[in-house]
Amino acid sequence: MLIKILIITTLLAILVSLASGMVFLVKDKGQSQRTAKALTVRITLSVALFGLLMLGIFTGHIKPHGIYPAGHPVTQHAPGAE
Repeated sequence: MLIKILIITTLLAILVSLASGMVFLVKDKGQSQRTAKALTVRITLSVALFGLLMLGIFTGHIKPHGIYPAGHPVTQHAPGAE
């Protein structure tokens, strides 16, 4: 459960960084480094999010699944198709 809370928190932090970068870009008109710093923070958070997702999958807290649920017609093999 802790890993899922960390993932949600990281997603929210990415959105805050995105919004702050937009505000800095509009407000400063590209004359300061605040937009670049917000981008750096967002990239770092995105890498951390990827790491958290991989950690969750490897530890079994997150179970990846395909697009279609089990038993969906797309996932069933046709007889003799192999």
